[in-house]
Amino acid sequence: MKKTHSFHIPVMGIGFTIDTPLKVSQYGMDSVISLVDDILLEKLRKMYSEKFEMPYKEITNKMDDFRAKRITSYLNMMNDLATQKFETLKNSTLEKSSELKNYISMLPDSSTIKEEYKKLTAKGISFTEIKKWASKNLSMGSIDVNIMTKVDKDNYVKSEKLPTEFNDAHAALRGFANSDLESSVVLSAGMNPRLYSYIAQFDDFFPDTNGNIKKKIILKVSDYRSALIQGKFLAKKGLWVSEYRIESGLNCGGHAFATDGFLLGPVLEEFKQNRKEFQQSVQELLFQVLESLGKVIPENTMSLDITAQGGVGTEEEHEFLIDHYKVDSVGWGSPFLLVPEATTVDKKTLDQLAKAKEEDLYLSDISPLGVPFNNLRKNTKDIEKEIAINNGKPGSACPKKFVALNKEFNEKGICTASRKYQTQKIEELKDQNLSLDEHKIQYNKIIEKTCTCVGLGTSALLAYDMDTKVEGTGVSVCPGPNMAYYSDVMSLKEITNHIYGRANMMFRPDRPNMFIKELDIYLEYLKNRIDETKGALNRKQEKYFSTFTNNLKEGISYYVDLFNDMKEISSSIKTNILKELEDSKEVLYILNFELAKLKAMPV
Repeated sequence: MKKTHSFHIPVMGIGFTIDTPLKVSQYGMDSVISLVDDILLEKLRKMYSEKFEMPYKEITNKMDDFRAKRITSYLNMMNDLATQKFETLKNSTLEKSSELKNYISMLPDSSTIKEEYKKLTAKGISFTEIKKWASKNLSMGSIDVNIMTKVDKDNYVKSEKLPTEFNDAHAALRGFANSDLESSVVLSAGMNPRLYSYIAQFDDFFPDTNGNIKKKIILKVSDYRSALIQGKFLAKKGLWVSEYRIESGLNCGGHAFATDGFLLGPVLEEFKQNRKEFQQSVQELLFQVLESLGKVIPENTMSLDITAQGGVGTEEEHEFLIDHYKVDSVGWGSPFLLVPEATTVDKKTLDQLAKAKEEDLYLSDISPLGVPFNNLRKNTKDIEKEIAINNGKPGSACPKKFVALNKEFNEKGICTASRKYQTQKIEELKDQNLSLDEHKIQYNKIIEKTCTCVGLGTSALLAYDMDTKVEGTGVSVCPGPNMAYYSDVMSLKEITNHIYGRANMMFRPDRPNMFIKELDIYLEYLKNRIDETKGALNRKQEKYFSTFTNNLKEGISYYVDLFNDMKEISSSIKTNILKELEDSKEVLYILNFELAKLKAMPV
């Protein structure tokens, strides 16, 4: 079925989109809930149960399979409440028809539903007839969920390790699979073969005769090859990927999974050129496997969406992705953090985000996952961390342990942001006889990690004035670089009008094109990787840098051709972009020169 809107709201942090479907799905907008923190989900389930006078029975951690049960219960509640709001909207009386009008007004101007509504109202038909039409034609936004595949901690009862299906990501998947939702799970952070294989245990992920799937799979990917490998791996289990959600490697919010220099434009081009072949090859494999498993083989071609996200900021960019690359939807993330009607952000963090400039947004090493993380300077969680360091007690108390994945010191795992881990690592430094400078570098690397699994959820607790005794009040926030170009808190109608070109909520004329911004970030990332390299390059490093720089060079050439051929933009904008690309070529040339010097160093 065709999407109501041409944008979707991706998952943001742990708590920022935790109840977004309840705020936007009645308007036909798709959004994504993080399933990392079942403790937070349970707290919000209690809060909403009290607010809407629904029965509530606590699911304690003493219960069997409590994590999966908490997730199922929360998702069922979200589904029930969101469906109620949508039904109320469709069945509103003439006196309370503002919600229906809001639904229609926020649709893109090209929407056939919007056009039909205008024709009906112009004819002066009764409101009863309009309600009948609305009930038949309006659809609710999808309540999707996100699982970070690598955040799959082993779990124990006392000293006894539980079976793999009780690992965190596995339990989260089971929680979604057992819910009433008919929606999608977004799998991010790379491939987890055990988790992918586990999906096949649930019938809802398999297609029916018509190719319909109750629980769909969305893969978040950043390059074509990875998408094909993962798509075929899942097809061999009889599982179909309904959407490949292509995200910029670095020009995004949250964790940044840098590619080997693959830029978003060329990646989208590869999907566009090979889409038919891609779908055919994976579908043939799927049907073969379904037959061997004795499963239903769909009579129709399987539905496949290609979507894109990462750094989109204007209506022109949004439409270009749809028109040129034929994507089915465009993700708008960071700007929605400034929309209280859509996301859940506490007042202090909201103010910080609105005031943030380029220098306040940076790619950090604070994540315990060991992956670059987009961060906001002086966020309250980092301030909390600095106070602990200054008091001689670096590290977090680690109350939730969702990323206790490091097994250097014990088999159960420990988080690199925890006080226990950092204390042990600092003790190790004492025995290494390092110079003062080297000791400082290694010490700072240890204490830099922040307790993000708590910090990324605390904002929701603060926003709803809930107890934070266990978590503390520090908030981690992870906007993309695009946040620098927005400075106002917005209404839901204002941001949708901005997306569809009916208004301009970005008052910075100096914002670079999304492709140019991503290229600049990649060049800076490459420079930092070169600076970190000590001594002569080994073969592995040489291959890595060679691949990275060649991909960037090809990407720049692609953009030069793309913008030279583009007729939709003014000559002055085109001239500026081509000048920026020439500058990027020069920067890459200099970086290649630095690499050549490293190659020439004597071993």
